[in-house]
Amino acid sequence: MEKYELKKDVNIITVTARSFPDGILDAFRKLEAVIPGVAQRVFYGISCPDEKGTIIYKAAVSEIADGEALIYGFEKFVITKGTYLVKTIQNWRKDIPAIGMAFEQLLKSPELDLTFPCVECYNNMDEVACMVRLDPRK
Repeated sequence: MEKYELKKDVNIITVTARSFPDGILDAFRKLEAVIPGVAQRVFYGISCPDEKGTIIYKAAVSEIADGEALIYGFEKFVITKGTYLVKTIQNWRKDIPAIGMAFEQLLKSPELDLTFPCVECYNNMDEVACMVRLDPRK
């Protein structure tokens, strides 16, 4: 694990998966079917538990122009600048459970910002950065 400083906010276009983890692939396919130039964008996953502890997952892609999320009928989310604790997983497709295990480790940090969801950043199709935001007050 390492600390990473996100220097500026990242605007993303999201769609909520119908279920976790089964609905994740369909949510990404929905974005791919509607958003133009999706292959040139960065893919993200946003997740957090609801009040009952059920994981809510949002598939996402980077926004190229302001307002794109609304134009295409999706939700906008902002990954806010700040310090994140990151664990990078190589060849994640061969070991998908490694993503969950990475977040289990990351979520043990006493510096964690409990108000911000977990973030997956798919730098390419072989590498995912699992990220949790650190509370600047801790």
